[in-house]
Amino acid sequence: MDMTFLRVGVLSALFMLTACDAPKTPEKSENAAVATVLEGKTMGTFWRVSVINVDKARAEALRGKIQTQLDADDQLLSTWKNDSALMRFNHSKSTSPWPVSEAMADIVTESLRVGYKTQGAMDITVGPLVNLWGFGPDKQPVKTPTQQQIDDARGQTGLHHLSVLYQYGQQYLEKNIPDLFVDLSTVGEGYAADHLAALMAEEGIPRYLVSVGGALVSRGMNASDKPWRVAIQKPTDEQNAVQAIVDINGHGISTAGSYRNYYELDGKRISHAIDPQTGRPITHNLVSVTVIAPTALEADAWDTGLMVLGTEKAKEVVRREGLAVYMITREGNGFKTWMSPQFSGYLVNGKN
Repeated sequence: MDMTFLRVGVLSALFMLTACDAPKTPEKSENAAVATVLEGKTMGTFWRVSVINVDKARAEALRGKIQTQLDADDQLLSTWKNDSALMRFNHSKSTSPWPVSEAMADIVTESLRVGYKTQGAMDITVGPLVNLWGFGPDKQPVKTPTQQQIDDARGQTGLHHLSVLYQYGQQYLEKNIPDLFVDLSTVGEGYAADHLAALMAEEGIPRYLVSVGGALVSRGMNASDKPWRVAIQKPTDEQNAVQAIVDINGHGISTAGSYRNYYELDGKRISHAIDPQTGRPITHNLVSVTVIAPTALEADAWDTGLMVLGTEKAKEVVRREGLAVYMITREGNGFKTWMSPQFSGYLVNGKN
């Protein structure tokens, strides 16, 4: 999912995947488990943590730890803060190895892995194109970029220009062109959700559902002693239009959608999803991709790449890699769904 993309006249990506059975307030009944929901803002979106049997005082302390950790994650990955760890690397013109944290190295390594497996459709170096089309720190364009502008921006992109190095216990990023601009917005929410799950483990909390934007991770059972259920929303502006419900069963889940984050330019809808091959926003009919994976970071990386590929090419990758994927394609005035065999096992009652 997109971490800090400009949201123009749309709802937060949080509602693309929602915990459909998490209560807003603690449940109170004799001998019953008690669920508490904590919420806040981060990375241009919202976070939400549901925990079971955590008292009020501990919940408030946990809220502070969650926000502190997410603020640190934002300071690591943001392209909107010039002093973030990522932007310091982007601003540097050096092509020598640049020391980074283990977390940064892990995020980039996973992004490159998925990027190559999607034939470059998931490209974290696409930052110049994202900015050109008005979905980064730069202002929204007042007219459609020229082919020359697109070609110039594409000349500054490419996964082959970026490497992760490990030497003597230290991690490094290395770029072979000075102007390479890395944008981790496509995987930031997934990383942050996994990081929150790690925090829950550190705090000794075995039952939780955490979400950052459209990336979620669960462990254990909910307050009703049932698996956490997550609703996949229909690709409309209706907040409560549910397409399918899944039990993610301790996995990470993330959805990418082309129908929420957009603006109008020269009479056309401009999607935030940029195809690195053409340098232009996608125009195909695939409107939503949901991926379930061992981690939210992995799910977040795959959903972006598959969204860019479009329905048929995405299916080829899904089959080859054995991914758990649910896709929604616009067809005429309606929508058509498709899921991989690996995904069907997560559906509640095994059906839409």
